[in-house]
Amino acid sequence: MPDRVLVTGAAGHVGRAVLALLARENVAATALVLPPGDGVPGGQLDGELPADRIVVGDARDPAAVAEAMKGADGVVHLAALPSPRLGTPEDVFTGNVRATFVVLEEAGRRGVGNAVIASSYAIGGLPFAVRPVSPPYLPVDVATPLRITDPYALSKQADEATAAMMALRHGMTTVALRLPFVGDAVHRLPETAARYARSPQAGAADMWSYLDIRDAARALLLSLSVTVPGSHVLYVAAPETLSPLPTERLLDLCHPGVSRRRRFPGRTVPIDLEPASALLGFTARHIHPVPAED
Repeated sequence: MPDRVLVTGAAGHVGRAVLALLARENVAATALVLPPGDGVPGGQLDGELPADRIVVGDARDPAAVAEAMKGADGVVHLAALPSPRLGTPEDVFTGNVRATFVVLEEAGRRGVGNAVIASSYAIGGLPFAVRPVSPPYLPVDVATPLRITDPYALSKQADEATAAMMALRHGMTTVALRLPFVGDAVHRLPETAARYARSPQAGAADMWSYLDIRDAARALLLSLSVTVPGSHVLYVAAPETLSPLPTERLLDLCHPGVSRRRRFPGRTVPIDLEPASALLGFTARHIHPVPAED
């Protein structure tokens, strides 16, 4: 684990969880947060953060990032507009891509060895597709062709390409974590589980996948300890879906005709999680209860 970790987007939901985990691990943290009133949900400093150094600024601003990067030898980059609905298409795409480039370029210039960026399950194109679409095969894995029709997914594709370039350009080790829907037992997960129980089709684009925020933070920090050189792209998720129905039945209902390369017993999530297990030693620990099947 690095001696000091810069966390961008640190005032967001996942950012706060990462800072809390760093504090428990006694790792020094610098939090880069947006100034008040800039209109980005979850980005502003609206309460105390468990970081010994806080820099107020924009991850798209090279000067702010240079100040925040001082003393850091690891980076967790979370700053982004996390949906195509949170801005114009131009703002979502260019803002996300610029922030990732600025943060990783500054990290590389300063000799930071490890950086992890928050990519997204949405990179595949299904969650924000302009029309319903299914993957060509299951489980979804990093080789699955992308079917992008929205600026957010496109920004994540560009972010992953940026991380790969920075690994070559600066000799860094970069990890892009394709995070699914993230929440906890109070926020987001209970209502989403209830919605999937009422309407299985509601979770079809996300493969009914999720990750508890504590596991998301742990996966991000484990990514900073990767010693295999180069760039890595990994899916992480809870091993079970957020639906009470068996996965095979869900797929029969919502993705009929899609080739299945293996069986999905019980509520197994139809996403390939083995690479994250192999590289990070990561398996989700927090499994959210789901409503009983009707």
